[in-house]
Amino acid sequence: MAVSFPIPSYFTAIFIISRLMSIIGISKHWNNKLRPPLDNITDKLSLDPSAIESASQDFGHIVKSIPKAVLQPSSIVDIASLINFSYNSSIPFTIAAKGHGHSVRGQAMASDGVVVNMTSMKKHRNGTGIWVSNDGVYADVGGEQLWIDVLNATLKHGVAPVSWTDYLYLTVGGTLSNGGISGQSFRYGPQISNVYEMDVITGK
Repeated sequence: MAVSFPIPSYFTAIFIISRLMSIIGISKHWNNKLRPPLDNITDKLSLDPSAIESASQDFGHIVKSIPKAVLQPSSIVDIASLINFSYNSSIPFTIAAKGHGHSVRGQAMASDGVVVNMTSMKKHRNGTGIWVSNDGVYADVGGEQLWIDVLNATLKHGVAPVSWTDYLYLTVGGTLSNGGISGQSFRYGPQISNVYEMDVITGK
């Protein structure tokens, strides 16, 4: 949950970006051209210590990388705005997507950058994050969804994914980003080989 501060939200955004810019010790004048892309996500950037701490580690507990902020997106537009801001910033910063954080060596971390809490999108979809086609040939699934929920949703239609991981409490985006190797891979290939189409957020 984003923390409320007794200061204007835009000032909070400037403060966050200023902290990001201070990583390499360079001070730049604020560019007004960059203001519009950031305005719509200012209240979704969290500096809450517990959110920062959670985003700074993963399941492996081998690496710890502390981000400057955590984005709690409600849609892909929020993520695109953050990426676009980094692209157009005089000093781009690291952005990492994190689902349930089951990576083991910091793959979902962003040292001195911004971690995107993908699970935040799930509560904003109002149950529309998983859609199964009428013929059961495919399912349209958000990257923040858990495989256990995908399985349960497809079983209602009498079908199931042909390839999934042994542990199902992982996000779809998380396993696909690593290929998705499972016990069914020898027959059906990894999960990524069974994806018909994928939307990639570039921010451009």
